[in-house]
Amino acid sequence: MAQAEFLETSTGRRIAYHKTLGQAPGVVFLGGFKSDMDGTKAVHLEAWAQAQGRAFLRFDYSGHGQSSEGFTDGCIGDWAADAMEAITTLTEGPQVLVGSSMGGWISLLCAREMPKKVAGLVTIAAAPDFTEDSMWAGFDESQKAALERDGQVALPSDYGEDYIITRRLIEDGRHQLVLRELLSLPFPTRFLQGTADEDVNMSVALRLLEHAKGPDLRLTLVDGADHRFSDETCLLLTEQSVEQVLGLVTA
Repeated sequence: MAQAEFLETSTGRRIAYHKTLGQAPGVVFLGGFKSDMDGTKAVHLEAWAQAQGRAFLRFDYSGHGQSSEGFTDGCIGDWAADAMEAITTLTEGPQVLVGSSMGGWISLLCAREMPKKVAGLVTIAAAPDFTEDSMWAGFDESQKAALERDGQVALPSDYGEDYIITRRLIEDGRHQLVLRELLSLPFPTRFLQGTADEDVNMSVALRLLEHAKGPDLRLTLVDGADHRFSDETCLLLTEQSVEQVLGLVTA
């Protein structure tokens, strides 16, 4: 496997990335919370893009994967800034963003803050506003007290070691919310969601579809698919959704 390259951002963070040259518009994969650019969906889409001769970018947010900084030092605003700087610096022209879980939230922030760089959007189990609507709303009083007292609280994870949730993550998340005000998506957008997702309930996808405004928004529910959305059927659907968006963008 090729060695990652590194982008030093204006904030001094070093962002690891893999970039494939090819046809425009390019595709950018934005990963999830505490995941990295070597995950199944990112690597699969890269192989698909290379077979298509399509430009492609995958990267690690700061505090994730091979990038600099510690995970608990970061927050949604930091990771969104990393994404926006990577997209601005490492890609040419408008891109089709593919956002998985937290990456779905970050892709929506990119669409809001830099609309001229976004040609289309595909989200996979998008988790907009999860720090407020899932984490904070799910904390009991002892967890909220611990967050205030200690600056962090540990949450169990099905993916390995506990998640350490910091007060900064929660507080910053309140400045990044996308479901409380107008969310304009003026380009082809496909939301993908599994009905058996135990991390992001499909009600979130329905709320996102209802809240967002755009000329071509579609939600596909996959019966029995979980949050990983990485089996053969789900990967093929992701490919097809990206192809559909690209076809509409380039028509």
